[in-house]
Parts: sequence; structure tokens; C-alpha cells
Amino acid sequence: MPELETCTGYQYLRDTFYDRETIKQFKRPAIAEVNTFKKYPDSKRIELPRNWNLKEARITPLLQSRRSLRKYSTEPVSFEELAFMLWASQGITAKSGSYTFRTAPSGGALYPIETYLSIKNVTDLESGLYHFDVENFALNILSETECAEAVATACLNQKFMAQSAVTFLWTAVFRRCMSKYGNRGVRYLLLDAGHICQNLLLAAEATENGGCPVAAFYDDEVNELLGVNPAEESILYAAAIGKRIPVKGQCSL
Repeated sequence: MPELETCTGYQYLRDTFYDRETIKQFKRPAIAEVNTFKKYPDSKRIELPRNWNLKEARITPLLQSRRSLRKYSTEPVSFEELAFMLWASQGITAKSGSYTFRTAPSGGALYPIETYLSIKNVTDLESGLYHFDVENFALNILSETECAEAVATACLNQKFMAQSAVTFLWTAVFRRCMSKYGNRGVRYLLLDAGHICQNLLLAAEATENGGCPVAAFYDDEVNELLGVNPAEESILYAAAIGKRIPVKGQCSL
């Protein structure tokens, strides 16, 4: 629709797509670097406690151990673990009138992010491409052809992705958010994807899995794999998930 295509936010998303030709001419912008930590050397500093004993602190080990994982065991992710990770990332937790609320927040409760799955090594599921039906907490089978290698190739040839048990692929349905918020809606698309991915990574840690977020891909190649219309919906973020390789000498329960 013309009104979407002329929107500044939409044009920004399209202008930052990668493809195999333009990426060859990509040059890092001449923007000076800045320190990682911001300092206020003249201000008074109050040290924070580290020995908290809070009921909510049971999440501490998950946050402490979360790291990007790029090497995976050949052990499959269980169907139940996958279901839990899907619920943790975008599951419905409450309803109020026409609104549904999920485990991750979304601007205006619009939830413009769709979840697709490239399944390779999950128990009780055939390899292939799936879509997460949030409303019914179910999976739609889009293709029963394994596409792990194709996904890895489309993600700038990052081979570790082809070894993961499952790759989450998140698209943004532009109109779902931008019809209300216009250009500023682009910010909310990006924030929503971040909320969802972090929930997934913590859920992966909780189930003895690990993952690696991925934002580098040839946009149109991934869109073609997913069968989406990039004028209305496009890949925004991804994450490879798989079982951790056991540490030598460590017993698994």
C-alpha cells in the first residue's frame, strides 16, 4: 500500500536490508567510537549490594550463565522444551476484552512480531519450516523439507546455525504496529523483537539449552524462505537454539 511505502520508518527498514551485492560495497561509517561505560567521576557513588536474598532472585543463575552459544550437542531438544520456549517467548498469559497479553511486552498490545521455526532436531517433530500459532498455542507446518542449511546460508553463511536443533526466525508485520504509531512504530518493532528474544534465551537456559541471537542475514533471501511478502512483513531477528555440549567429567541427570 502506498501509504506504508512512503513512511520514513518503512523506508529506513528497507534501506538497511542486506543482499549479496550491496554488502560487498558496505563501508563502516566514519563515526568515532565511544567508551563502553559512562562515568560521572565528580558525583558521589553508592555501592549496591550483591548478596541479595530475594525470592525473585531464583532467576539469577539463568542471567549469570546466559552466553551466546554457537556449538551444540547432537542431542535433540524435546518437544516439551520447545513448547516451553515458545510460551516463554510469546505465550498468551491473560485477556482483557479484545486484548490479549503475552509473556513479552508490546507497544499498545499490538504484537507485530511473528515467529517461524526452522526445525532440525526436535523430538516428535519432523524437520521443516513451521509457524507459531500464538492464539491457539500450536504449530502450523509450512514445509516438511529441512531448511537448516538454507537458513544458515541466508544468514550470511553462519554455519553454526545449520547445526542448531531449531532456529527461531522473527518477522515484523509492519502495518500491525505502524498503522497506529507511524514512523515511531519502527522503534516498537525493534523493542518487541528484543523482549521476545531475551525471554527465549532465558527459557533456553532454564531447560539446559543455549542459543545465539542473529541479526545478520540477507533479508530477501530469508523472506523468500519464509514465503512472506517483504512489502508487508519482513525478517527482523533470529536465534539458533540447541543442547549444550556436556563438559567432560560432568554428570548429566
